[in-house]
Amino acid sequence: MNEAENKELVQEIFAELAKGNARPFVGHMADDFSWTVSGATKWSRTYAGKDAVVRELFGSLGELLTPPITTIAQRFIADDDYVVVEARGKNTTKDGVAYNNSYCFVIRMAGGKLQELTEYLDTEMVTTVLGAQANLGATLSGSRLLLRI
Repeated sequence: MNEAENKELVQEIFAELAKGNARPFVGHMADDFSWTVSGATKWSRTYAGKDAVVRELFGSLGELLTPPITTIAQRFIADDDYVVVEARGKNTTKDGVAYNNSYCFVIRMAGGKLQELTEYLDTEMVTTVLGAQANLGATLSGSRLLLRI
């Protein structure tokens, strides 16, 4: 796929994420997809493999946030195999605390699949709102409910 096609696919995926539907995102992950959360928080590390992303990252979020999780893209920039997405979350914890983080996602595409994603975010907000509650490695059933995958 060329950069215009990569950008269009990522735009379609994020249009669904804005509605709380993560199915297209998960469906376009390569099996060896990796997601790196920047910073030095409990969440910061590389989740290697589609299964680890869904089970550990999404599953843990599923235990903390009221469904559905929404991420609203504001800008897309494409260059070769990379699509950069500036976005904002609009979410609430199960304790009623707003979790509306700002993100920059750098996504590498390969053969029409999401291959790698690096997430830059407000790490202070992560620590303040989610840090003390993190239970990384939660069950897949929690992520299915929350993310509608």
